[in-house]
Amino acid sequence: MDIHEYQAKTLLAQHGVQIAPGKLANTPAQAVAYARELGGERWVVKAQIHSGARGKAGGIIVCSSDDEISAAADALIGKRLVTEQTGSQGKVVQSVYVERAGDIERELYLAFVIDRVHERVVIVASAQGGMDIEQLAETDPDAIIRIPVDPAVGLRPFQARELAFALDLTGDLLRPAVQLFSGCYQAIEAFDATLIEINPLAVLKSGELVALDAKVTVDDNALFRRPDIAEMRDKHQEDPRETKASDHDLSYVGLEGGIGCMINGAGLAMATMDMIKLAGGEPANFLDIGGGASPDRVAKAFELVLEDTSVQAMLVNIYAGINRCDWIAEGIIKALGIVDIKVPLVVRLSGTNVEQGIKMLKDSGLPIITADTLGEAAIKAVEATKKGA
Repeated sequence: MDIHEYQAKTLLAQHGVQIAPGKLANTPAQAVAYARELGGERWVVKAQIHSGARGKAGGIIVCSSDDEISAAADALIGKRLVTEQTGSQGKVVQSVYVERAGDIERELYLAFVIDRVHERVVIVASAQGGMDIEQLAETDPDAIIRIPVDPAVGLRPFQARELAFALDLTGDLLRPAVQLFSGCYQAIEAFDATLIEINPLAVLKSGELVALDAKVTVDDNALFRRPDIAEMRDKHQEDPRETKASDHDLSYVGLEGGIGCMINGAGLAMATMDMIKLAGGEPANFLDIGGGASPDRVAKAFELVLEDTSVQAMLVNIYAGINRCDWIAEGIIKALGIVDIKVPLVVRLSGTNVEQGIKMLKDSGLPIITADTLGEAAIKAVEATKKGA
C-alpha cells in the first residue's frame, strides 16, 4: 500500500528523519494561510498523488508570494495529473502539501528496499539525487551504492558511517547523516514497509540534511497489525477495480488488454496470461480467486472482471485441488444470472469434480465456450475477441 508524501514524512519524522516544515491544504485559501504560518520567503506547493515524477508533470510548483501560492493550489487541486508512472489515465489531485523552501546546496538519493532474493533490507544510495535512479543505474552504475543489512543485527553504526563517507556527508553532517540512516532503517522495520525512498535528500546551504521528498510503501499483508497506517489508505488514488477486489479479499491487478481472466492460484494465473500473449492476445487483468473459492466468491469475481468495459472476452481457468469444479460452475451460472454478459466466455475446468462441473455448464443452456487445455482456452479467447472486433 502506498501512502502520500506528507504521510510518509510524518512517519519518518517519528524516527528522527529531518523534514522541511509543511502542511496539507485542501483549498487555495488554506494553502496561503499555511504558508504564512510556516514563514519564509519561498514555498513549494506539491500535488499529493501516489506517483513519482510529479515535478516533470508540473505537480510541484515553487512560489514566492501569496498570489503565486493561491494560483498554484488552484491549478493543482482537482486536476488529473498525468506522470510517467500513472499511465495515460493519471490521478486526481485532492490536496496539496505546502512546504517552506530551502536553499539547496546539493541533492542525494537514498532508499531502503526489501531484497526478496537475499531476504534482507538493502540500502541504495547515490550522490546524484533528484533524477531517475533507474536511468542513472544504466548510464553510470558505479554511481550507485548498495549496502545489504543483516536482519539478525540490523544497521550497524559503522555501516551508517561508511554510507555517510561515500556520500561525502562528513564533518558537521556526519552525525545527522548517521541518525537519518538509522532512523530510516528503524522505520522500515517499525512500519512493515517494503520501500522507503528519499529523493532528493538535500544538503541545504544552512548545513542541514533534509528529506525534501519521501515515499513509503507498506506491505499489505501486515496492515492487520498496523491499524494506524491502514487508516492512511487513500482509495481515490487506487485503481477502482483493485480497490473493489481488495474489499472482497480478492487478488486483482488491472492491466490494459482485452481478455478478462479469472483463475485460481497465482502461478496458474501467470501461466494463463503468458498463454494469452503467446496466442496473440493481451490480458485485461490478473485475478486469483484463491484455492477455496465458494460459489458466491466466484460470482463476485465474475462481476468484477465484467465491470471493466475494456474486456472483449473472458477466460475462466480453474485447476481444482482444494477447490471444486462444481463450485466454480455454480458460481459462473449464478454470476450469469445476475450480470448481463455481452462478451464471449471461455471456460476451462480441470481437477476435482471436473465432470460434474462441465455437465452443469452444458446443462445450463448458457453461451459458454469450453476448452480441455489451457492452450486451447487461450486460443479460443483470442479468437473470440477478433470475432467481436
